Amino acid sequence: MITIGLTTWTDHPALIENEDRKVTLQEYAGFFPVVEVDTSFYGIPKLSTIANWQKSVPEKFQFILKANQLMTLHDGVSANDYLSDDHRLAFTEFRKMVRPLVEAQQLKTILFQFPPYFNCETANIRYLWDIRELMGDLPISVEFRNRSWYDPAVQEETMLYLKKLEMSHVSVDEPSSVPNGVPLIKTVTNSHLAVLRLHGKNAEGWAKQGQNWRKTRTLYRYSETELQNFATLVRQMQGKADEVCVIFNNNSGHDAADNALRLKKILNISFNGLGPLQLDLF
Repeated sequence: MITIGLTTWTDHPALIENEDRKVTLQEYAGFFPVVEVDTSFYGIPKLSTIANWQKSVPEKFQFILKANQLMTLHDGVSANDYLSDDHRLAFTEFRKMVRPLVEAQQLKTILFQFPPYFNCETANIRYLWDIRELMGDLPISVEFRNRSWYDPAVQEETMLYLKKLEMSHVSVDEPSSVPNGVPLIKTVTNSHLAVLRLHGKNAEGWAKQGQNWRKTRTLYRYSETELQNFATLVRQMQGKADEVCVIFNNNSGHDAADNALRLKKILNISFNGLGPLQLDLF
């Protein structure tokens, strides 16, 4: 199975014909069967929020939720240090928050996107084990943003370790030539789910971490050739996992939706049971 989605649902005007406004979740769910939500990174959503999401989507629609920033150590705490009560509470509250999605089979995975300084060292390797223990059997995907995990001396061991922890390694497309970029690694570590996240190849925007970095680093529109190459990659990964989920994050210029719909067309796939707005733009 192949699924395709976008990061967030509001900022994709290409999904609404001749209108310049935010897209609703209900409207988004007419095009894609999965969405990645980043609000959980900044603050753990209330159960009432989860309930509202569920009311807005078909029963087979699924969510990818970013792990909270305390869970990914974005607050600068070292994995060498004992996790504070606040850190442990974040794990507890996160598990409670996703329970309705789990019960409805609407949680695809929890995305642990680690900060660039989360490198391949003993404490961080051990922390991945701690995460699995703290999250129980919940589905987890891991995106590294430090290239030390992909050093030829440790890359194979890294992938085997994630496989042992039953975590999906997130393959990412981003500018790998810049110091803060990582390579596209095609290894699948979870036979249930493989995840491919596409950030674009804006090397200049990726490297310049200025005031507008978050708004400009994903300013990129994939070409037809690049999308055809992704289709080939997805088919290769499909032979190694029950599902390959592709998430487009190249949206600084509102290109993600068009690119995602085009990839869907190239792969000749359809998503059954979507919401009321079913429209093929190509």
